[in-house]
Amino acid sequence: MSKHLHTFHIPVMGLAFTIDSPVRVAQYGIDSVISIMDDDLIDRMTAFYAAKFKHPYEQVSLKAEDSKAKRITNYLNLVDKVVTEKFETFKSEMIEKKEKIDEFLAILPSTSELKQKLEDLIQSGKNNISEVKAALDQYFHPGSIDVNIMTKVDKENFKDGEPLPSMYNDAHAALRGFANSTARSSVIFSAGMNPRLYSYLESFDDFYPDADNNFKKKIVLKVSDFRSAMVQGNFLAKKGLWVSEYRIESGLNCGGHAFATDGLLLGPIIEEFKEKKQELAASAYDLFSKSLESKGRTVPAEFPPIKITVQGGVGTSEEQDFLLNYYEVDSVGWGSPFLLVPEATSVDDDTRKLLANAKEKDLYLSNISPLGIPFNTVRGTTNEFHKNQRIAAGKAGSSCPKKYLALSKDYGQNEGICTASKKYQDLKLKELEGRRNELSFEEFNKEKTAATEKACLCVGLANASHLELGFPVKGQKQGVVICPGPNMAYFSKTVSLKDMIQHIYGKISLEDHSQRPNMFVKELKLYIGNLADQMTAATELKPQQVKKLEAFRNNLLQGISYYKTVFANTSFFKKDQSKIISELEHYEEEVQQLTIAELSV
Repeated sequence: MSKHLHTFHIPVMGLAFTIDSPVRVAQYGIDSVISIMDDDLIDRMTAFYAAKFKHPYEQVSLKAEDSKAKRITNYLNLVDKVVTEKFETFKSEMIEKKEKIDEFLAILPSTSELKQKLEDLIQSGKNNISEVKAALDQYFHPGSIDVNIMTKVDKENFKDGEPLPSMYNDAHAALRGFANSTARSSVIFSAGMNPRLYSYLESFDDFYPDADNNFKKKIVLKVSDFRSAMVQGNFLAKKGLWVSEYRIESGLNCGGHAFATDGLLLGPIIEEFKEKKQELAASAYDLFSKSLESKGRTVPAEFPPIKITVQGGVGTSEEQDFLLNYYEVDSVGWGSPFLLVPEATSVDDDTRKLLANAKEKDLYLSNISPLGIPFNTVRGTTNEFHKNQRIAAGKAGSSCPKKYLALSKDYGQNEGICTASKKYQDLKLKELEGRRNELSFEEFNKEKTAATEKACLCVGLANASHLELGFPVKGQKQGVVICPGPNMAYFSKTVSLKDMIQHIYGKISLEDHSQRPNMFVKELKLYIGNLADQMTAATELKPQQVKKLEAFRNNLLQGISYYKTVFANTSFFKKDQSKIISELEHYEEEVQQLTIAELSV
């Protein structure tokens, strides 16, 4: 039996979609992740929930010193209080009312120790109040109020035209806001290593272990492969900092920004973590213990626990069970499907309807992110409508009220500007006009589209909460940007939290998934498309570029060979085994036919 109450978690989604998920679901023991990059939205959420749950609220002005960090701390402290209150209320209801226990048991996995304990009490007829309370006190805890920081969004800030110290950079301030909060949870770093930000972790005692090898606050890294995990984990260990969880995410079969690997597929990546978990821990512990000793801090007698979790494209209970049992991961992230669960995520009604109706052709990997990183989204958003209206009117670009992604210094300014802003696009289009005679008609339009398709994510990714909770939407119309993964195509209706959890645990099936490709096959198809797109975009390549594409192709072939062996020998997916192997053989042939060498100079 598992000591974990649940075997799934809700990953961060956008700026708004999981901004208050702990308030909604943590009382049931479900872990979820808040993005803490948008302190404007966070301050509004603080005011909203302080009023709703009758807690004091004191607005932090943008002009206040360290306002971003203080706003984040205030919100997380409030969420911590509200979650504790809701959890204690829910626990009291279960102690007093058997029907509440029955409702709770219906959303627990069969592997849960708490579920087994409560069912034993009920079946034995000994479910008196004191024994139920004892079981809940021992096994039941609220879900974690985790936070996400995208390491690349670490904009430098200025005062009176002069740069402020790096501790006031956006991601640094967000980290400080979390570190100063009462939340005993984890910070999840995504988008790769930021050495300066990682080094800033050393400033806070809560990230170091106590005498019992416990942490008030833990570090989680979202990674795409084992090598990245080892490099980042050891970098932190040298500073006396321990990575408590490595969160593996599919490179392409995920929501939001997509960080594609060079053809390394999810299955072989998780397999490597499974085989080398001990090596990962031992390597880090040696560095970790030496650093703690040099700092005069408590050195644990053994290395602290490490969790391996995975997310990206999971859609059926069998896939969930396969990841838990075959790869022995500790938890599985379910993201996009929860966008259709109003009890769990913050999304306006119109956008939920758009998602429910979305088919495979509507979900695509776009270039709309100002960060220049491919971004999964859906066609037909209100943001797309307003952006195209401005382009048609000759007024391309957005106002830039929040400036979180004002990172470009292409035009020599000290303070960055966002590539989605009107200010940037006016400069870019003027520059492009100056080169019109050098470019063909097709080249000119291609570059113009590339410049103007960027979307204001700072506002667009926050507006769903504004609309759902009734906050006023001020300024230029931006509509809503939403970032589901390709898996969204296989969920077509708004559902209750209970039904989604029961779908995850195989008690019901929300959809007829007979035509849905297996998650690993789906990711493979996406990677083949990605390689084909790279080849189509290329005309003449230098030898090193050809070598990189050949390595991509070889990684795909090795991954297919690996999957053919796994699926032929596993006890999972028996009903679909022949279909999956047939699809793998088809895609293997497709990859073999991709000829890259002829693209060389």
